[in-house]
Amino acid sequence: MYIATISPTTTMPAVLFSLMLLGALCSLGQAMSREERHRLRNQVVEMFDHAYQNYMDHAYPADELMPLTCRGRVRGLEPSRGDVDDALGKFSLTLIDTLDTLVLLNKTTEFEAAVRRVLSDVRLDNDIVVSVFETNIRVLGGLLGGHSMAVMLKEGGQHMQWYQDELLHMAKDLGFRLLPAFNTSSGLPYPRVNLKFGVRGPETRTGTETDTCTACAGTIILEFAALSRFTGEPVFEAHARRALDFLWEKRQRNSNLVGTTINIHSGEWVRRDSGVGAGIDSYYEYLLKAYILLGDDVFLQRFNIHYASIMKYISQPPLLLDVHIHKPLLPARTWMDSLLAFFPGLQVLKGDIRPAIETHEMLYQVTKKHNFLPEAFTTDFRVHWAQHPLRPEFAESTYFLYKATGDPYYLEAGRTILDNLNRFARVPCGFAAMKDVRTGSHEDRMDSFFLAEMFKYLFLLFADAEDLPFDVEDYVFTTEAHLLPLSLSTGPHSSSIPSNRTSKEELDDSNFDWTCPNTRLLFPDPAYPRNLREPIRSAVDKSCPRPAPYREPGMGHPPLRAQDFMANNPEHLELLRRMGVSLIHLKDGRVQLVQHATQAVSAVAAEDGVRFMQDMMELSSQQQKEQLPPRAIQIVSHPFFGRVVLTAGPAQFGIDLSKSSTGLRGFATVAEPYSGCSEITNAEYVRGHIALLQRGQCMFAEKARHIQKAGAIGGIVIDDNEGSSSDTAPLFQMAGDGRSTDDITMPLLFLFHKEGNILLEALKEYREVEVLLSDKARDRATIFKGKPLPGRLIEGSKYSFPSFFIWCPHSASPPSPLSPFSLLFTVLLSSLHPFLSLCPLTTGFCLCLIGKLSAVTVLSSLIVPLQSLGHGSSLCLFCHRRKPIITHGEARHAAGYDPRPSHGFIHGFWKKLSQFVFGRLFFAVTLYYKS
Repeated sequence: MYIATISPTTTMPAVLFSLMLLGALCSLGQAMSREERHRLRNQVVEMFDHAYQNYMDHAYPADELMPLTCRGRVRGLEPSRGDVDDALGKFSLTLIDTLDTLVLLNKTTEFEAAVRRVLSDVRLDNDIVVSVFETNIRVLGGLLGGHSMAVMLKEGGQHMQWYQDELLHMAKDLGFRLLPAFNTSSGLPYPRVNLKFGVRGPETRTGTETDTCTACAGTIILEFAALSRFTGEPVFEAHARRALDFLWEKRQRNSNLVGTTINIHSGEWVRRDSGVGAGIDSYYEYLLKAYILLGDDVFLQRFNIHYASIMKYISQPPLLLDVHIHKPLLPARTWMDSLLAFFPGLQVLKGDIRPAIETHEMLYQVTKKHNFLPEAFTTDFRVHWAQHPLRPEFAESTYFLYKATGDPYYLEAGRTILDNLNRFARVPCGFAAMKDVRTGSHEDRMDSFFLAEMFKYLFLLFADAEDLPFDVEDYVFTTEAHLLPLSLSTGPHSSSIPSNRTSKEELDDSNFDWTCPNTRLLFPDPAYPRNLREPIRSAVDKSCPRPAPYREPGMGHPPLRAQDFMANNPEHLELLRRMGVSLIHLKDGRVQLVQHATQAVSAVAAEDGVRFMQDMMELSSQQQKEQLPPRAIQIVSHPFFGRVVLTAGPAQFGIDLSKSSTGLRGFATVAEPYSGCSEITNAEYVRGHIALLQRGQCMFAEKARHIQKAGAIGGIVIDDNEGSSSDTAPLFQMAGDGRSTDDITMPLLFLFHKEGNILLEALKEYREVEVLLSDKARDRATIFKGKPLPGRLIEGSKYSFPSFFIWCPHSASPPSPLSPFSLLFTVLLSSLHPFLSLCPLTTGFCLCLIGKLSAVTVLSSLIVPLQSLGHGSSLCLFCHRRKPIITHGEARHAAGYDPRPSHGFIHGFWKKLSQFVFGRLFFAVTLYYKS
C-alpha cells in the first residue's frame, strides 16, 4: 500500500507534502543466535532490577517512583496532574502491580518478600477518590495475579508454604469497595469511587459524574469474574456482565460500532467517534479474552461482530483511523494514539495475522523514526502529541507476533525497544518517561504499568520455555498483563448470572472462527510475515528501488500523470478511485492519498495506481530537495507600525525574498475574483499593490500569473481551510505547476487561515493597509529609518494638493469645492489657534491649507495647531480614493507631541462646550493630491 500526503488545492507540485511507504528493509534479517537472545533476556532482567530496586529504595511505600528527583509520588503532596493521579490511592500501587512480574522473572524470593510487605503495609480503606478502571486493572488485577502466582508456587512445594489466600482476601475487600460505583440505573459504573465512603454523600467527593469512557466500563469482566470464581461470590461477575450487556445494547446497530464516551444514566453516546485506541481499546480486548478465560460463546460472538465492523470501517492497513459511529465512512480524525499499538497483538489472538503484521510494521517504523511511539501521531507519521510515558503496548504486540510467526524480525524489534529504553529513558534512579520524543526531554514519572507489563513481554520475547517457572499458555493476560489461570473457566460461578444473548439473526457463522488459535502452531513458515512486509516500504529509510510495472502492449501510459493531478478536479478523483487511490482530508488542509491495489477496478488499473503513486513520490522528491525557510509579512501602516508579524510560507518560484535587503513594501488589496484563477477584473486597484488571493480552484503559479498581468507587485495567498494556523500546521511552501515559472517575477507568499484573517480584518477596519514582505521580520527602527512618519505620504515631498473640498458625512451628496466664503472662513480659523482649542474635533472641525504645498510643508505647518488640539481629536488627510492616509494622532506623534491625554476641568469644560455648540455636525477637509 502506498501513502502520500498532498495539498488539496493544486496539482501535486504546488505543495509541501510528506510521503510514506511503509515496510521491511531491503535486506532480510538473519536469525538471532541463542546466545544473543539469552544476552538480551539477561539485559531485560537487569533493567527490571534497576527500575524495581530504585522504586523500593527511593519511593516505597508511595504509589510510584519519581525517577528524576529520586523520591516517591504521594498524592496530595505533589502538584496535581489531573485525571492521571486518579490511579494513585496510597496503596503502594507499583509494588502490587509488579507482584506477578517478579515470579515470571524467577525472582521468587523477592516475590515472597513483596507479598509480606503488601500484607503488612497496604491499606485499602483510605479516604481517597480513585479511578474505578485503573484501580480494577492495576490493583485488583495485581492482587489476583499475585494470588495466582502464590498458589502456583505453594503447590510446587518449595515456596509460599505459609500463604493462606491473604492476597485474595485483600482482592475481595477491594472488590466490595469498588461495587458502589455500579449503583446506576444502567449498570455502567461511575468513573470514580471513594475507597472509604463509596460514591454518594458529601464526604465521598464523587458520584456527580455523568459520563464514562467505553473502555472504563467495559474493562471489568476479567478481574471481576476471576474474583467471583476464586471466592464463590457471584455478585462481582454479575455486575461486570451487566455493564458489558448495556454497552452491547447501546452499540450503533447499523455500523455495530461503539462510541468513545457514554452517559452512565441515559446510555446516550457523548462522543460518537469510534476507533481501537484510547477510550475504547480494552473493551474489545476484554470481549475476546473473556471468551478465552470464561468459555462463554456470547463474548466471542459480540467480539466477532465488532471486529468485522472494525475491519470494514476503521482498518485501512496499515492505519487504524477513528470514524463516526453513525457515519462510519466519515473519518473522525486524522491522527492515531499510541494505545492502539495493542491491537496487532489482539489480532494475533483472533487469528487475523496479515493486518496485524502490516499495522505492527507501521508502528515499528514510527518507533524507529522517533525512538518511541509518540502519544499520538498523524497519518503521515508526524508527531501530534510528543509525550511517551513508557507504554508497553508495542512490546506486547511484538511478543505476540513473534509467538505467532517465529520470525526473528520481531526479536530485532524487541532489541530496538531495549536499546531505546537504555539510551534515552534510563536515568540513575530508574527509567523516566519522555516529555518530548523529538527533543529527548524527560518527565519525572515512571508509571506502575512499566514494571507490570513492559518487562513481562520483553522477557517472554527473548526467553526459552525452560527459562519460565510456569507455562504461560495456561494463563490469560489482562490488559495490565496480570496472569489469570484458564482453569477459572471451570471454577465455581453462578449459573443464574443474567446475560443478554446475541440473537442468531445478528450472526453470520460463515464469517467467524469459533476457536482460539494456538500460537505455537499458527505460523510454521517464518517466510510468510516477511513476504507480507516486503511490499510495505520503510517510513524512515530510503525506499528500495522498484522496477516499473509491466504493461501489456498497447496499454499506453497511466491515465493520469502526477504533475497534472488536481485534488479538486472531479474527473481526476474518479480516475483515482478506479486506480484504487482514496483521499483523506487532513486537518491542516492537506490531502493524503492512499493506494489499495485490491480496491482498483482491474489489475491494469491497479498497476496504473502504483505507477501514479511512484510518479507522485518522485515528483515530490525533486521539489523538496531545497526546503525553504518561512517568510514574514509585517503590517507597517497605522496602527500596527510593524508590530504585527505574520508567519508566511514561501513559494518555489518568483522573486526570492532572502536575496532582497529591503523586502517588498506596498498596500494590500483584494483581487477579484478572489480565487485569482481567471483574469483580474479590478486591475485598476490591483496595479501597484500587493494582491490578496484565496487558496483553491487552480494552481498557485496560475494565480501569480494573473495578478502579475494585472500589474500587482506581489501576492499573498490565504488558506481556505478554516481554522488552519502556522501554530499547529507544518510550514507550507508553494511549488510550481510542472512547467517553467521563470515568467513569474514577483514574490508570492502563503498565509494560513488564522493569519490571513488578521490581515483581512485589518484591511476591513483601516481600508489602507501597508505590508512588508521579507525573508524575516524587521525591527521598527529599520522599517522607518530616516522617516518621521509611516506610509507613502511621507516618503517624499512630491505630493501636492491642488484643490480643496469640505465634506459633511450627514449629507448624502458627494464632496464639493469650497465656496470663497467657506475658504475665507477656514483660513481665519487656521490663524486662530486659541479657537481651535475650543474644538477638540470630536465635532470634526478641521483646518484647511491653501495652495500647492508639499506633504512636508503641510505637516510642518500643522505642528503649532496640533499642539493646541485636545485629546480625542481626529484630523484626517484623504487621498484620491477617499481613504485616510494619516490621522491626527499619528501626525502629533510624528511631530514630537506627547500623546498622553490631558485631563482636567478646563479641558473637560471646553470639550462639553464645543459639543454643545457644534452638535453632531462633522466637517472634514479632504486634501487631494496628485502622485
